[in-house]
Amino acid sequence: MNMLDTTHDAALRSWVESANAPDSDFPVQNLPYGAFRRAGSDEPLRIGVAIGDQILDLKQARGQCPWGPGIDELLVPLAAGELKPLMAAPAATRRLLRSALSMALSEGSDQAPFLELCLVPQAQAEMALPCTIGDYTDFFTGIHHATAVGKLFRPDNPLMPNYKWVPIAYHGRASSIGVSPQAVVRPTGQSLPPGTEVPRFGPSQRLDYELELGVFVGAGNAQGRPMDMAQAEGDWFGIVLLNDWSARDVQAWEYQPLGPFLAKNFATTISPWIVTREALEPFRVPFTRPAGDPQPLPYLDSAANRERGQIDIALQVLIQTEAMRAQGLPPAELSRSNFRDAYWSVAQMLAHHSSGGCNLQTGDLLGTGTQSGPQPGQGGSLLELSQGGKQPVSLPGGETRSFLQDGDTVVLRAHCQREGVRRIGFGECRGTVLPAPVG
Repeated sequence: MNMLDTTHDAALRSWVESANAPDSDFPVQNLPYGAFRRAGSDEPLRIGVAIGDQILDLKQARGQCPWGPGIDELLVPLAAGELKPLMAAPAATRRLLRSALSMALSEGSDQAPFLELCLVPQAQAEMALPCTIGDYTDFFTGIHHATAVGKLFRPDNPLMPNYKWVPIAYHGRASSIGVSPQAVVRPTGQSLPPGTEVPRFGPSQRLDYELELGVFVGAGNAQGRPMDMAQAEGDWFGIVLLNDWSARDVQAWEYQPLGPFLAKNFATTISPWIVTREALEPFRVPFTRPAGDPQPLPYLDSAANRERGQIDIALQVLIQTEAMRAQGLPPAELSRSNFRDAYWSVAQMLAHHSSGGCNLQTGDLLGTGTQSGPQPGQGGSLLELSQGGKQPVSLPGGETRSFLQDGDTVVLRAHCQREGVRRIGFGECRGTVLPAPVG
């Protein structure tokens, strides 16, 4: 199935010059959507498209620029700050708007003189959640993370018996999802310190990040009507970076028998720009399982998923401590990994989530779970990198970290790149830890 079209042409250049830089996350081949207003203003949120270091304001663009047949109607909800109508639209409709935006922003466009007046520098914008998120589910698709964490607690049997058969997940808290850059207050909760029998209540001492992606649901499904794999593959709208902040000491005490609760619900940070499924088409790769592993059950299997179910997304985690900022040191890299190593695909996540009759809705968010790599040092969390706190990670300036301290800033980045295709990126997912409330 070839879903590539002229919008993916690597030779395309934009009249927005910053979009043509080789390392730009937002060339004209990307065109992600986000919600914004001008910083310091009280203007209503509107949907914009990232292009280079600018944002195309779709409210102004609709009012000031002529568009072809059918495009003006698609811009109406976007100009009003509503992304969900486009998210729920058929794939052909989404591609129609993408094609129109691509032509309008490409070199030689007759619309350029109108749209030049509709650009807002990203540095002067205040970003918001791209849409109202009704429900949030966090999966556990990163097998290398699951294995590494399992070894800390069950050295002889790190993976639970169901892991290779069922996409494991838990329901998270949508109300505490915030957009990058986010200030994250250190959570408080119960934990059981080693060697004690009575739990303590207080600020978490083992605060951690988790490197994940977030998948936004498109049209969704009716209650009692599960998606098959073909429907699931066609229904997701796009992907953001996601940091699933985790209080490991609280988690260790509370998670049995019902799973995470206060250890996870205090904050989740996502990047502001949704990179669409259409933009990611050139980076699809086959879905495969290691020799000897069971193949998915029929409801989680399809020829299309085997052919192109995975996505080649390179991932990176960086940290900048308060001391590093004071010394003028840039963020330091902690790890790299790739989403193509996930054990379950995006379509399998949606198909399984709906398989019991659950009705997914437009704008629901699905976390992928922590995306760690297979090699040492590729852990997507400090829990892995520090071996549960036993081997602190060395940082520039002589500091070490087993878990996050107040003032630490965690930065997630990601991009897609392959020969003959224009590199695209996701921007940053940035969050800074603030002290727990006093009293």
